[in-house]
Amino acid sequence: MLTKLGWKLLMLSRALWMRTLAFAILAVATALIAIALKGFIPESLSGLIGAEAVDKVLSILASSMLAVTTFSLSVMVSAHSAAANNLTPRATRLLLEDSTTQNALATFVGSFVYSLVGIIALSTGIYGDQGRVILFLVTIAVVVLIVGTILLWINHLARLGRVSEIADRVEKAASSAIMRRGEHPWLDGQRLDNTENIPEGCQAILPEATGYVQHIDMQALNNWATEHDAKLYVTSLPGKFVHPHHPILFVELKNKNVTADTPTDSIAKAITIGDTRSFDQDPRFGLLVMAEIASRALSPGINDPGTAIEVLGRGVRLIGQWTVTPDDVSDMQVPYSRVFVPRIELEELFIDFFSPIARDGAGLIEVQIRLQKSLAALAAIDDGFKEVALQMAQRSLLRAQQAFNLEADATTLKQVHDRLFAQQMSPDG
Repeated sequence: MLTKLGWKLLMLSRALWMRTLAFAILAVATALIAIALKGFIPESLSGLIGAEAVDKVLSILASSMLAVTTFSLSVMVSAHSAAANNLTPRATRLLLEDSTTQNALATFVGSFVYSLVGIIALSTGIYGDQGRVILFLVTIAVVVLIVGTILLWINHLARLGRVSEIADRVEKAASSAIMRRGEHPWLDGQRLDNTENIPEGCQAILPEATGYVQHIDMQALNNWATEHDAKLYVTSLPGKFVHPHHPILFVELKNKNVTADTPTDSIAKAITIGDTRSFDQDPRFGLLVMAEIASRALSPGINDPGTAIEVLGRGVRLIGQWTVTPDDVSDMQVPYSRVFVPRIELEELFIDFFSPIARDGAGLIEVQIRLQKSLAALAAIDDGFKEVALQMAQRSLLRAQQAFNLEADATTLKQVHDRLFAQQMSPDG
């Protein structure tokens, strides 16, 4: 599990401005390094063919990169707007974190800054003939980099903003979160079966802000608990909406007393609260965003049941990766033994993903049939899924039967449901 500092650095590395700033600084350093290295160039090479024209090449780069950067930004904004309007605004964050887009924009801006710095330095005459040679060679390398980046960028533009492309990104982010939580069901802490099992007399720790829990620094919590000989009971997992009157965890000291002198401020600071949910420690958020894509496709304004059916297939892949944690976990390693954390229940995942699609596609027979097949597939993938899948299938069936205008559709769906879940509904199933 990442510490709070590590998570903040990870979020910073995904920011568009951060990568662009890094490329710009590298561009300035590259343009100025010729001044320091010019002494290593033999005078016999100072008249290298093309070196005298480096200022013209830099001028062309400066003007063209500014235009390319402006065009690329407009394309990116258009793609984000299309994703927000046609899919879900929650998916635009993944587009902002797209490494190909960030690298392209950073390269264009960096090349623009490099050209400007090179032109300014040339006008001062500090390069000299030998420095011009180095600048010329570096400029050739920059041109090659720009050409390669433009080719990759053109190929990427063909997919940017498409429904399938954005759905792929959401699925990838959700899959990563699901796999991590499957490997660390209690975030490497102790198992907390039920928040009602928290001992009496514990002090509730309240957040200072209102928003969603984005990250929990388990190492910081465990270090505090070890230092004060305490146990911590987390009640708000990442994705939970909290406010200053909603406890995020409880503290139990060895002597059962938490006094006013006990420094509990650092505990709340170990839990990051933000305005929006994050994909990293919140597997449910990825499934919710995926369901939003299907719901938007099922809206009357778009009327695209095919996308909803495709999303159902993605949901089967995602939930099928979920590890049903056995009751006997005595052999699991617990690095943070003083922190008790509840797990995400399987039923919550099914409700997050299937309920919106079942509601918004209640009147569409083709969507309901695929939904029943998807739930039956999950029941077949893992025995631990059977009960929850059956309950969701029955609930979706009832909702659809009330929404159908044609009795034949209701009969057909009931037959499909009975055939798919015949074994689970039998006494021996």
